[in-house]
Amino acid sequence: MGQRSGGGRKGGLGTNRLSRRFLRVLPALLIVIGLAFDVLTPPSFTGSPFFSAAPLVAAPLFALGTTALIGMLASLAVLGLHINNGTTWKVEALTELVTVLTVSGLAILINRVVRRSGERLASARGIAEVAQRAVLPVPAERIGGLHVSARYEAAEADAFIGGDLYAVQDTPYGVRLAVGDVRGKGMGAVEAVAVVLGAFREAAEWEPSLEGVAQRLERALAREGTRRDSLDSVEGFTTCVLAEIPSGAAVLRVVNRGHPEPLLLHPDGSLEALVPTEAALPLGMGDLGAWPDRVEEWPFPAGTTLLLYTDGLTEARDAAGDFYDPSVRLRGRIFPGPDALLSALTTDVRRHTGGGATDDMALLAVGRPGERQPVRRRTVPVIRRHSE
Repeated sequence: MGQRSGGGRKGGLGTNRLSRRFLRVLPALLIVIGLAFDVLTPPSFTGSPFFSAAPLVAAPLFALGTTALIGMLASLAVLGLHINNGTTWKVEALTELVTVLTVSGLAILINRVVRRSGERLASARGIAEVAQRAVLPVPAERIGGLHVSARYEAAEADAFIGGDLYAVQDTPYGVRLAVGDVRGKGMGAVEAVAVVLGAFREAAEWEPSLEGVAQRLERALAREGTRRDSLDSVEGFTTCVLAEIPSGAAVLRVVNRGHPEPLLLHPDGSLEALVPTEAALPLGMGDLGAWPDRVEEWPFPAGTTLLLYTDGLTEARDAAGDFYDPSVRLRGRIFPGPDALLSALTTDVRRHTGGGATDDMALLAVGRPGERQPVRRRTVPVIRRHSE
């Protein structure tokens, strides 16, 4: 099945290239067809539609100078045919020439409108990219002695930022991580992302426990929800997983607040889902109940990679409606590092969906470098309760 999907993908790319090449030569081809049609048919038939179509096709595809050149060639072709036929001053000939000249002028106008729209779109893309780098900066490849890689895959074309978030920070307590998903759309979701990330960056530096970080995020969302109308009860609802890798310790600590469980990929190809012992409500829902957060610990030896992700990954569907299951797709595979893992993962998701994802997807992978370890037995997480 994988080979068929890959072949289809390559076939689609090849078809797209052929289509682009055909469109590039189509204006000239239309002029040639118009000439042949006019020469090979009786005088009552005319190739005027082909000559008029040539500059219109060129307008969105070529620069202004090329579009004008196509229009000029089409007009000269019409004029040359009527000179050759001795019909230059007939009403029909003049009408045909004026028609082609008028359409050529319209094509030049269309070209300018399309180019200006493209410039505005490029400007909007640039602004969106800058905003994304400010809110979700690309982490360094090495943080606290760990290999790190992150990706943000937007579901909509030309969309750069949404309600998914990730953060990595080297702190006095080790490397701390956050991946979350704001339940909402638009600017309200973006504002909630900024609130969560701002609170995390501060709390990660000063809170001695991961439970304390979670509580700081909870309070930040509650506080901002009362200050901003856009952060209502929907946008304030944020699933999040927090993780901590202490310096010099082969251990991983996790607090999961209603988020898809992270995955541990071991160097022998085995895989482990970090399912919390007890489910917890997402951030921003503290008014529905209050109880201590729970930190769970797992071994994190050399060669192991932690994968954190948002539900855009697990809710990606194929043509049959089947969801993408990263546990099934990644089990038994070995990757040289976090960046290779995320590259393979995003490629596999595109293949699974046919390139039609319906939700944004944030991915964060962190690997502990070292020699490959032998096959390990599954371990039971150690649970610590936060004392209030």
